Amino acid sequence: MFAHPQYRNVTLLAICQSIFACGQTTMFFVGSLIGAELATNKALATLPVSAVILGTALMTIPASLVMRRVGRRAGFMGAAAMGCCGFLICALALYYSSFWVLCLGALAVGFYHAFCQYYRFASADAATPEFRPKAISLVMAGGVVAGVLGPTLAVRSRELLPDTEYLGSYLALAFLTICILVLVSFVRIPRLSEAEQKDSGRPLLQIMRQPRFIAAAGSSMIAYGIMSLLMTATPLAMRACEHPVDDAGFVIQWHVVGMFAPSFFTGHLISKFGLVKIMLTGAILLLAAVAAALLGIGIVNFMVSMFLLGLGWNFLFVGGSTLLTEVHTASERGKVQAAHDFMVFATTALGSFLSGQLLFNFGWERVNLMALPFIVAVTLLVIWFAFIRRAEAQTAAAT
Repeated sequence: MFAHPQYRNVTLLAICQSIFACGQTTMFFVGSLIGAELATNKALATLPVSAVILGTALMTIPASLVMRRVGRRAGFMGAAAMGCCGFLICALALYYSSFWVLCLGALAVGFYHAFCQYYRFASADAATPEFRPKAISLVMAGGVVAGVLGPTLAVRSRELLPDTEYLGSYLALAFLTICILVLVSFVRIPRLSEAEQKDSGRPLLQIMRQPRFIAAAGSSMIAYGIMSLLMTATPLAMRACEHPVDDAGFVIQWHVVGMFAPSFFTGHLISKFGLVKIMLTGAILLLAAVAAALLGIGIVNFMVSMFLLGLGWNFLFVGGSTLLTEVHTASERGKVQAAHDFMVFATTALGSFLSGQLLFNFGWERVNLMALPFIVAVTLLVIWFAFIRRAEAQTAAAT
């Protein structure tokens, strides 16, 4: 089975995704806690996390252009080396208690994360059209390992070097990027032909005006933005409610499981029920997550809310990513994927930054209420696209 390139690539990229997501979860979990300790202005506690996401947003377009020229494998390997340097800068910042150097290292980690976000698209590059939804979904499913190991790594490694709490966490993350560098060297994805590299395809703005792109980018942006807004604030909110760090780790663990575990069957559900129904289900799950958070501040409330938030994110983001593959040709995929991911992670960075401001100035309840208008917006967006898709199907049937 794994002799076929599409299956081998999916397997390797799913393992890389699991290692990356484990490091990402650990980084997000410890970032806000360390930020709260080092920042003079506590409202800036989530800035190290925001710096990671900002770095991701800034590098999405360059990452796509680099991989268009040098190929996926070389791009992923170079990014892993860059990520290792970023984590070591964070470790150095923590050792010297420098908040702004920590943010600088986090920005470099974000550059590395930008390349990793293309694992899902890389799996589709060498897959048949029928296998693409499952390929994307299965690579995303690799992140379920992060739900088990990410928060555990953060909690267990924080006192690995007892003189400086969490220093061991950053050193462990640096080691994980080296593992990715080795694994991704075995990925085999065809590079664009010379003709495809010369052909830039349609103008980007023309592609972005398509209903498919609007629905794909809009659903991904809102899903990631809401997830970032609520997830980044959760460890700080739990500490403010006097819940132990270990319990906060447990809650984030369930959140990440909710994000990635459904990916084992999301692709199948999309094939069976259609994109629109799965994306609408994602919006309903986001609404349920906010409701659970507003009902109380017990550990169960946090856990259920974060788990539902992860599920809703998965259905909307995997759905949006799958829909995006219908928008572009092979020669157009680099710029289209880059535009999509830049918009997604710019929104995510904004959500992460605002979460700290809203939490410290207005409280946990207001953070959740802020998510409601955007959930309504994504629901209306998906319904609008459903009417567009139905009209296209009726027109095609009539001709």
